[in-house]
Amino acid sequence: MSFYVEWVMSSPMLSAFIQFGVLGTLGEVASHVLVNRRWELPCAKGQLAIKILAWGVLGLVVKFGFTGIKDFTHAVQEAGYLPSFITTGLGHAFAVSLAANFFFGPQMMFFHRLEDNLIMRQWSFKGMGLALKSLLWFWIPAHTLTFALPPAYQIGLAALWGVVLGFILGFAKSKAATQEMGLAPAVS
Repeated sequence: MSFYVEWVMSSPMLSAFIQFGVLGTLGEVASHVLVNRRWELPCAKGQLAIKILAWGVLGLVVKFGFTGIKDFTHAVQEAGYLPSFITTGLGHAFAVSLAANFFFGPQMMFFHRLEDNLIMRQWSFKGMGLALKSLLWFWIPAHTLTFALPPAYQIGLAALWGVVLGFILGFAKSKAATQEMGLAPAVS
């Protein structure tokens, strides 16, 4: 792990770009495979290459966003606007996660959808409601754990959470599609 920490600390922008480029794309491909139950790419190879770059750019956006949100949360704490139990440890991680997902999350999701629409040459915001809801049920708890870690691990874990969410959503979509086709009983 020391190599990883040294790499992230010495090349924060490059490492954010690469981690998101690789893991974000992996999550997207995994979700597509789960939904379609076939080993295939979600788009043409050229589009996939551009998606890797788009995920990398998103990694840079997240890196800058995390830095700004941490400073914002610290300033709000210093001003005395947050309860004392949120100034350290898991409480602090929760405060940063809440701020990140409330102030930064929706804009980042719309930016990413815009990137995807441009790459896929379509104009669709289908599924954005679920994406925004995931800020509450997935991203706030996930990033609470993320911000509880040392800074060197935060961007990598954030990218890894994207893979996890890709599997969750892919599995949910696959299960829903199976139920719609009458191939499996609905679970209450």
